[in-house]
Amino acid sequence: MSQIGVDAVFQAMFLLTDMRELFRQNAPFHDFEGEDKEQAAKIIEGLKKQIAILEKEVL
Repeated sequence: MSQIGVDAVFQAMFLLTDMRELFRQNAPFHDFEGEDKEQAAKIIEGLKKQIAILEKEVL
């Protein structure tokens, strides 16, 4: 795997950490509203981009 693929893995992990923090901030029900919902959408979009890079690099 190239450095690009490795970087995509780490970027995805950082994004998952951000998502985890968002879940923690919204505990115990994890209901996202307003700004939190927008933040979650941005994180998910970022994850999709990193996965696309991984698919290109690995498969």
